[in-house]
Amino acid sequence: AAPDFVKEAAQAAIAADLNQYARSAGHPRLVNALAQVYSPLFGRALDPMQEIVVTVGATEGIFATVQALVNPGDEVILIEPFYDSYPASVIMAGGTPVYVPLRGPAYSTSAAEWVLDMDELAAAVTPRTKLIMLNTPLNPLGKVYSRGELEALAAFVQAHNLIVLSDEVYEWMVYPPAGHVRIATLPGMWERTVTLGSAGKTFSVTGWKIGWAIAPPRLAHAVLMAHQWIPFAVGTPLQEAVAVALEQAEERRYFDWLGATYWAKRNRLLGVLQDVGLTPIVPDGSYFIIFDTSTLDVPVPAGTRRDVAVCRWLTGEIGVAAIPPSPFYSGPHQHLTDQMARFTFCKTDDMLEEAAQRLKKIRG
Repeated sequence: AAPDFVKEAAQAAIAADLNQYARSAGHPRLVNALAQVYSPLFGRALDPMQEIVVTVGATEGIFATVQALVNPGDEVILIEPFYDSYPASVIMAGGTPVYVPLRGPAYSTSAAEWVLDMDELAAAVTPRTKLIMLNTPLNPLGKVYSRGELEALAAFVQAHNLIVLSDEVYEWMVYPPAGHVRIATLPGMWERTVTLGSAGKTFSVTGWKIGWAIAPPRLAHAVLMAHQWIPFAVGTPLQEAVAVALEQAEERRYFDWLGATYWAKRNRLLGVLQDVGLTPIVPDGSYFIIFDTSTLDVPVPAGTRRDVAVCRWLTGEIGVAAIPPSPFYSGPHQHLTDQMARFTFCKTDDMLEEAAQRLKKIRG
């Protein structure tokens, strides 16, 4: 649930009659608050008026960035599994998605075991490649790219003169011993990276649809030019509320609390899965867990993917909703998810306990 101080900020903003259009690039109080929070994290003094664009959630940030930077015929590398709006954004800009899957062992117990094969990545690049889309922590797998992995990717990107769109909306949900590294902070990467964040994920207010893009002025201006013709501006009172929430977050140690809270929920769900014989792939970040469903004997109707059939069975027969991972892959690679399903743990403790009781039916 959203923290009380965040909801109170929204109530106050509405009561203050902040009812007019905001500045297209973002309400001044919000971009200043974002600069205060992120300047130390990026290791540079961010210019709130030139290097931050507020968007209708991070999803519009994705769409606006791709519309701004991708021309018809350009190619965009998508690392699988991917957030499912990525390919749609590329296709709607006239670009071509090129898919490179993370590779993991046949029997995986940790998201860290899933890695990007740099030779496979190199084979995907052509003279038409413009952009690579990165998601860390990764939905749905929960992988957090290590510094070494990001350094290798940064060297590759610079060698091929590419731009990175780095989707980091789960940045505050990273679990020990992993640590979140922003690729834009690596040498030579600030100039060629657009980094996305999300108030919805950070403050548990996904329905507010407030996100942001942080980038050097050249790229931020391009994103703004597309953003201006998509929503024009983002809701003013909710921008004010997010600004107040960010201003208070540090003194409340909110970000530390958020990470610790999700870490405990993650561990609770991991234990539940193991107790009922479902092997989880332990995530280092995000609020999702992918787990192995190969021990479940579930009928699969003709023409239905196994992961879809299993998730329907879990939802209908067990009473716990699961998401099939195949939509996070391109068609040729969807078979990689046949023995997988995804749960989320961004729920109340009472709801997680109820899910635990229902999942016991799997054991019979």
